[in-house]
Amino acid sequence: MTTPSPPATIARPDTARARPDEHYDALDGVRAIAAFGVLVFHVAADTGNTLKQDATAWLFSGGAIAVPIFFTLSGLLLYRPWVVHLLHVDGRRVRVGAYLWRRAVRILPAYWLVVAYVMVVILTSHLGDGWTWLKLLTLTYTYEAHPWWGSILGPQGLGQIWSLTVEVFWYAVLPLTAALFGGYARFREPGLPDPDRRARRLLTAIGAYAVATFVFTVFLFHPRYAPQLGVWLPRYFAWFAIGMALAVVSVRARAGSPGAARFARTVAHSWGTCWAIAAVLFCIAASPLTGPSDLVTVDTIWTSELRILLYGSVAAFAVAPVALAPAGAPVMRAILGNRVMRFLGRISYGVFLWQVAVSVGWYDLTGHEPFTGHFLVEFPVIAALTVVIATASFYLVERPVLRLASRRWRSG
Repeated sequence: MTTPSPPATIARPDTARARPDEHYDALDGVRAIAAFGVLVFHVAADTGNTLKQDATAWLFSGGAIAVPIFFTLSGLLLYRPWVVHLLHVDGRRVRVGAYLWRRAVRILPAYWLVVAYVMVVILTSHLGDGWTWLKLLTLTYTYEAHPWWGSILGPQGLGQIWSLTVEVFWYAVLPLTAALFGGYARFREPGLPDPDRRARRLLTAIGAYAVATFVFTVFLFHPRYAPQLGVWLPRYFAWFAIGMALAVVSVRARAGSPGAARFARTVAHSWGTCWAIAAVLFCIAASPLTGPSDLVTVDTIWTSELRILLYGSVAAFAVAPVALAPAGAPVMRAILGNRVMRFLGRISYGVFLWQVAVSVGWYDLTGHEPFTGHFLVEFPVIAALTVVIATASFYLVERPVLRLASRRWRSG
């Protein structure tokens, strides 16, 4: 008499293993949408559309939703290897040196090229300023107390890079964060390792990590308004935490935990409902209910907290169905994992890096004054130029450097 096989949707814990380097094509599509969402946001701001007092201004300013989506993806994909090791018990330990090396070669070379271009072409009066070069090249310029550029977002041509400074700081402290969370998950563990107990404890730690964002935001406004804190990592713990929690759930679901598998299956099958909820929350988050949409008027503490909550909720409902769907799910593959979306996902980092510099160059070339122009005219041109440069960046800089660095690391 043969034992019946378990249902395909719930795998055996002793045979199903979530690989730490597992790749989902559909997540490339999510990344592509986020990158172009940032582009829409910046072109709308440059053309003055976000300064208008109408619904289009609200929706354009809501393009900042791309930032929590990026942070959620980072939390999901980069924390996952630590989760696999901890919850599989015998999983391969994450090599911190290799992790940091891969992050550095993925992020820095293409970014340094953008910095060089901006310094030579846009910030020419500071070309000989070694301190500015150092702060920009090390992505530490957001910690400059009294910057000459006079904006917490950074100098002209690099206004979007503030979010990369947050990401890079998070990358750097992730090994320590993972060690602390892992220590808590294993603390006073009775008997043999219990993956379900560890997962519950991880989710508790991640929840506390998210709450820290709302506590930190208080200090953004009290005892006095300190806008620079708005571009520091603790302000965004909650958005990274969403992805980290999804990593825990997805790993347990793949390993056959009934509760996690049931939750993952329900969310994945309800992708339409989740995305509809995300769309409704996005409209609410982009409305005046969450504060001014002109990007000039200062938030209050309550609208700032609400914005963090709503934008994070949008990211959660948008990313969760993709993150928890089985690899190769037909709907996700058709919508987000098709050839076009995979290509745009591959070049999305270049799209993010170059879009503001391209926009500044286009405005200089056309002689437009700031906050003028027509979005429907400017956007197609700037988007096309950005895609061309991003494609060149990927194939001529990013991919060759990654391949070379990978070979040297393995040979070392």
